[in-house]
Amino acid sequence: MAHISIIGTGNMGQVIAGLAGKGGNTVELISSADADKEVTGDVVVLAVPYPAVAQVIAQRGAQLAGKVVVDITNPLNFETFDSLTVPADSSAAAEIAAALPESRVVKAFNTNFAGTLATGTAGGQPTTVLLAGDDADAKALLAGVISAGELRAVDAGSLKRARELEAVGFLQLTLAATEKTSWTGGFALAQ
Repeated sequence: MAHISIIGTGNMGQVIAGLAGKGGNTVELISSADADKEVTGDVVVLAVPYPAVAQVIAQRGAQLAGKVVVDITNPLNFETFDSLTVPADSSAAAEIAAALPESRVVKAFNTNFAGTLATGTAGGQPTTVLLAGDDADAKALLAGVISAGELRAVDAGSLKRARELEAVGFLQLTLAATEKTSWTGGFALAQ
């Protein structure tokens, strides 16, 4: 079992906490008001909007050393909602990994809406959570948490694949925002 700290108490943070708790893991939720609360989890989920990540790293970077850090963000331009804000050859996860060189960063959950994580299904299939990262043990640990929560975890490859995962997340958000799909829709891989 893992001890998981979730920074961010919004909808995604709450749903991921429930998912992790299903598998018997211990979970702590840390809000932005908990500035003095130490991050104690072996796995730390950054369940905050991408623009808030820099502040989290500035406040808690030393506490994240040696931990598996899960980036769930999609680096959207929230003013125009028409592009990603990271360079075309990079990703939010790569930027986080560069800022936290002593952490093992895994990209996950950014291609999922909270509704499909909570129900465990997308389009009649088990909800699929795609993972990308350079540390096999970190990905295996997170995949175990996801599988114990009764979802499907699929390794999408190295951290370089985070760019494509962010593009898929951006596409899904754009489709939902323009009502071409619902916010309860989502991503599943048929086997």
